[in-house]
Amino acid sequence: MRPLVLAALHLRAAGGGSRVAWPDAPTHGKSIVMNDASSTMSPASSSARNALRKRWPLAVLVVVLAIGIVAWIFHKPAESITAPSDEGSRRAGRGLRDTDVVPVGVATVVNQDIKVTENALGTVTPLATVTIQAQVSGQLTQVAFVEGQRVKKGDLLVQIDPRPYEAALAQAEGQLAKDQAALQEAQMDLVRYDELVQKKSIMRQQAEDQKWIVQQDIAAVRVDQAQVDTARINLGYCRIVSPTDGRIGLRLVDPGNIIQAGSGTANLAVITRMQPMTVVFALPEDDLPAVLTRQRAGAKLQVQAYDRSGTRLLDTGTLLAIDSQINTSTGTVNLKALFPNANESLFPNQFVNVVLRIDVLTGAVAVPSAAIQRGSKGTFTYVVKTDKTVAMRPVKIGPAEGTMVAALSGLEAGERVVTDGADKLRDGTKVSVAAEN
Repeated sequence: MRPLVLAALHLRAAGGGSRVAWPDAPTHGKSIVMNDASSTMSPASSSARNALRKRWPLAVLVVVLAIGIVAWIFHKPAESITAPSDEGSRRAGRGLRDTDVVPVGVATVVNQDIKVTENALGTVTPLATVTIQAQVSGQLTQVAFVEGQRVKKGDLLVQIDPRPYEAALAQAEGQLAKDQAALQEAQMDLVRYDELVQKKSIMRQQAEDQKWIVQQDIAAVRVDQAQVDTARINLGYCRIVSPTDGRIGLRLVDPGNIIQAGSGTANLAVITRMQPMTVVFALPEDDLPAVLTRQRAGAKLQVQAYDRSGTRLLDTGTLLAIDSQINTSTGTVNLKALFPNANESLFPNQFVNVVLRIDVLTGAVAVPSAAIQRGSKGTFTYVVKTDKTVAMRPVKIGPAEGTMVAALSGLEAGERVVTDGADKLRDGTKVSVAAEN
């Protein structure tokens, strides 16, 4: 471009009317005429000449810029104007080139048994919880248990003052003896009246009336016997014993208090059966068919109870029962599992993590869960090939156990998959194994 500018300045200095052709300019062979100021022209021609003299530098500048733009376009490298491909953009965004080697961690796909399990949150529920209550009123004279101790069925727990009930029993027994004597007398009179009727010494009506007197005395004796039995039962209620084996809680009433049967003061303590123990948990209704299928086949489904953190195994039991209906508000069904609770690690009303084992996939293709990637087309993993490059492989995953997940399709045992560094990979990326599990 510099020679063109020098040529234009040279023409201006040369003066005189001349016609110069710019072969490379976009004038397409037309000439630009520049006339010398000393040429003889008419006034009109002189004005036109002056106007042209003022505009020609602008025209030259436009031509020079056009030539420069054309030269820049034709001399720019082709790769600088070519839009990068999508894959190239992704590689550029990661700061990687096709020749880069990415360090990755890998693991080998293996065959192993995978347990098909369901996890749930459960509540420990004892088989028996008994609230000890006083059935008779009276003064509490003795508490025979220690709070928190284990008790057996029949052990003495509480003693209520029995003297009022002993007196009531004696009174009932006295009334019974009196009415029994009256009955015997009436029966003897009936026998004599029957003999006198046979001899026609008395009227038959008198003998018949005596029969009904005997029946009345019999009824009175039965009432008295019932009162004796009631008094004896009430006396027995004064001595309260444990109705079941278990652990007794804190006492609710101290000795010396007056107990009123049927009121709040009648609650004395609570006994909870600790062995065996049950856990109630809920499963989604979609998981119910698999459980029912195994149960109908006669399988004893194993249930494990873990602590709140899910790390410590508390006890292992079996599935005991399934509820008869689904909870419509939650879409779940309640199940109950039975645990021996030999070490009493399960405590009533404790929240536990429940793992229900439904089935076992024998010899399944197992892959670490860290190798499973998720994208818009589903789950996939990167498989390390023998040439140290990776191939993206779609996989269908199944049940998981711990850190391993069953690959139902897409992988075979012995293949190596990427478990660490997958975010920097694409199909065909070269890798170096930094760690192998």
